[in-house]
Amino acid sequence: MGKKAKRDKKGKGAEKTLAKMGKKVSRRAKKEEEDLEALIAEFQSLDAKKTQVIESSCPPPSPRLNCSLCAHPERDELILFGGEYFNGQKTYLYNDLYIYHIRKNSWAKLDIPNPPPRRCAHQAAVVPTAGGQLWIFGGEFASPNGEQFYHYKDLWVLHLATKTWEQIKAPGGPSGRSGHRMVACKRQLIIFGGFHESARDFIYYNDVYAFNLDSFTWSKLAPAGMGPAPRSGCQMTPTPEGNIIIYGGYSKQRIKKDVDKGTLHTDMFLLKAEGAGKEEARWAWSRLSPSGVKPSPRSGFAVAAAPNNRCLLFGGVHDEEEEESIEGDFFNDIYFYDLGKNRWFPAQLKGPKAEKRKRRRGRQAEAEAAGQQELQLPPPQAPLEIVKEVVAEDGTVMTIKQVIPGAAEDKDRSGSEEEEEEEEEEEGGALGQPVEPCPRSSAMVAVKHGVLYVYGGMFEVGDRQVTLSDLHSIDLHRLDEWKVLLEMDPKTQEWLEESESDEEEDDDDVEGAEGGEEEEESSEEESEDEEGEQQHPAVQPGEAQAQYLARTEQYWLRLARSHMGPEAKDKKVLKVAHAMAKTFYEDPI
Repeated sequence: MGKKAKRDKKGKGAEKTLAKMGKKVSRRAKKEEEDLEALIAEFQSLDAKKTQVIESSCPPPSPRLNCSLCAHPERDELILFGGEYFNGQKTYLYNDLYIYHIRKNSWAKLDIPNPPPRRCAHQAAVVPTAGGQLWIFGGEFASPNGEQFYHYKDLWVLHLATKTWEQIKAPGGPSGRSGHRMVACKRQLIIFGGFHESARDFIYYNDVYAFNLDSFTWSKLAPAGMGPAPRSGCQMTPTPEGNIIIYGGYSKQRIKKDVDKGTLHTDMFLLKAEGAGKEEARWAWSRLSPSGVKPSPRSGFAVAAAPNNRCLLFGGVHDEEEEESIEGDFFNDIYFYDLGKNRWFPAQLKGPKAEKRKRRRGRQAEAEAAGQQELQLPPPQAPLEIVKEVVAEDGTVMTIKQVIPGAAEDKDRSGSEEEEEEEEEEEGGALGQPVEPCPRSSAMVAVKHGVLYVYGGMFEVGDRQVTLSDLHSIDLHRLDEWKVLLEMDPKTQEWLEESESDEEEDDDDVEGAEGGEEEEESSEEESEDEEGEQQHPAVQPGEAQAQYLARTEQYWLRLARSHMGPEAKDKKVLKVAHAMAKTFYEDPI
């Protein structure tokens, strides 16, 4: 038997196994999804009360994960939809729609009748048709306790010009799933992979579907050759020629009862359309072997199309589970993939601000005129990778990895330069501005006019999850510096221990899944931590300032460190942590 025949036989066997697993998962998940359908229907009845389009200025969106962020095809706007938030006890799902006005650096909330149900881990793609369309497929809904899941298989389109939602009902589409990937390519929406999970079982997919944007019909593709193994959360990029590139992703397998093993994929594939432009194009998989410096293995990275025929990868996390600790390496680096040259390379930021350079050059010139010794600055060097271990109260080890551009230049600065920088920071306020986003996974990214926008994401400290809501940008042409458009508000951070309000869980199911801010605030006020480890302990009347700062010091130190980076001096971090704590409390003593 030839090699080709063996590969074909192996592929057919894998397809049969996948089909059997799919039926098994489908049977067990049916009961769960029936339970959640009633809850989803109740939420939709609340949404049905919306009868008119209302656009209003608003504060930035609350912290959330697994939402979608897309650039408007015609306007200087970013569109954010859906997402989820977990506070340690409950999962909150959203279906709200926000518009970020780039030029004004402001947010607006857009209430439109008959929106898609609340969801997260869906996919969204924008096309320029008829003034712009935002297409959304799939995703998941979770019960407030996070133990039951409903996976959507619906397709929606938001007509941006008329501000109307429309559900497209077409047969033959993908099964319900989340964590899949979808891109717009040559008047088609191409969907790949994803997973479906119930309380006891899960299945990962590697199938490919195409939705025709002209005929509004689904077709399941059957590419020739060996394609990627089943996975979710991969990078999916269309090429100008109408082909698709797949990189990385995550999947897990059950190796024995109640024991699962995760896999971080690092392979790369090309899905090529042979005979593109014809009525029925033939597709074929082939494996790619890119050159250059590849990203380290990770999951939870964000991807976007970049200028100059490139795509980019941002952030992510590499988790390693051990017997007594969970180590997570979080990233905030950028990698580019050149589609034409089939080459990976890391982004190299150009270092300090030009304005600072001018000030320093001016001071050096004055020193020379006075006959003093000229300051010698070392040449800029490659980015420095710094690893910092944080030990939580429960002993869990958390490793945060950060890439610092031009680290050698900062490391070898003279004492006078450090003093000057400290003065500049004091002039600009105690909190200052971080020079780059802190390491994170599951960030939302979008590119508009060659500028990358990074919103939110998360990182973990021990068993606690910090969900971010900050917004950063960087010019991908110049790559000179990150700009902070929105800092994270410490007031939005909430973490409740599992034992704090389990008895109230059943009564709060609807409010929790709906994601109302009022319910979150009341839960924070009512919950108490018997051991004094509450995330945001309230300030009691007459309590001394030093006392309450000491109670929260560990929390604020972690938060300040995440913004300032592992290389920041402990004295500065402590100062910023105290300032952040004072900012949080309305009336500190």
